[in-house]
Amino acid sequence: MLVRPKSGPSAGERVVAGAGGDARFVLGIDGGATKTLAAVLDLESHTLHLGQGGPSNEDAVGTQAAVRALLQAADAALARAGGKRLDAAVLALAGTDTEAVARHVRSERSDEWIVVNDVVAAWAAATGARPGIGVISGTGSNVLGIGRVGTDTRVWRAGGWGHLLGDEGSGYWLGSESIKAALRDREDSGPATALSEAAIEFFGVPSVEAVAARVYSEPLSKSEIAAFATETARLAGDGDAVARELYERGAGELGRQIAAVIRHTGLAGSFPVGLIGSAFKAGAVFVEPLVLAVRELAPEAQVSVVEMAPVGGSLLLALRACGREDALSAVEIARLLDEALAVESSAAA
Repeated sequence: MLVRPKSGPSAGERVVAGAGGDARFVLGIDGGATKTLAAVLDLESHTLHLGQGGPSNEDAVGTQAAVRALLQAADAALARAGGKRLDAAVLALAGTDTEAVARHVRSERSDEWIVVNDVVAAWAAATGARPGIGVISGTGSNVLGIGRVGTDTRVWRAGGWGHLLGDEGSGYWLGSESIKAALRDREDSGPATALSEAAIEFFGVPSVEAVAARVYSEPLSKSEIAAFATETARLAGDGDAVARELYERGAGELGRQIAAVIRHTGLAGSFPVGLIGSAFKAGAVFVEPLVLAVRELAPEAQVSVVEMAPVGGSLLLALRACGREDALSAVEIARLLDEALAVESSAAA
């Protein structure tokens, strides 16, 4: 398999290279199948200004809607920052290919706006933009690693093929597999599981058959199906054997992708493997089997759930793009994001 340059690492390498400058305002965006979050960082006052938009995964909503959501979120964050001129902008988007969105964004704003796949920002958030691996499991899933062998930088990406061809171990995959498990319980071709009753209640229908009908007739969106994984996590925590087995399978799938990245990047010894995304909120039932899968190949790998919001990775890349990567640490950016998101949550409540 070859790395897909238009949507992933080669675009990220443009960011990692960096360029000297005396920048003050940088923009980072995290665009997914559920929502878009933009953050403008003021490097003089160390303040963050947030803006939100709708889904911006081109696979889910199409190019035009994705671009509208991105610009809406960016404009909202810029307005809060006082409409300041940007010194760097990095937009990290979910999806199998970001090139069409990138062309439209640049035509609307500037050729200097850098668009990368969201897994590049996940890698930056997971590693501080240093050798290591970023693993996304949100609505979709994706893995990216960057290593160095001698003077050579090696980049490899696995997964991220979208819900029809991949996304193993993602929220969508877990939600979809959970509905399938409920259907097998209903027809007595699989083990009994509390997922059956949970699906009926979650989707507000009278039967498991009606859940299947909704999947096809409405049809349910990726985000709606992925949302059911929260019930899978709850039941797995309660000891439902089928739900727990789904998380073990998902961890195995992601583990195989991580193993491929390790082999192709030459990563060895102690290096970070950062887990980012809503699916990891399931906790130990998902994280522990994934840690075991990674350490079979890399015993010294430091596997952990990344506490930084995904948009933080875009900000780290934007800082590097304008030569200000030493202005704020990843820990400081994570703190600023947590504070800004807490304010947003309080205001929404």
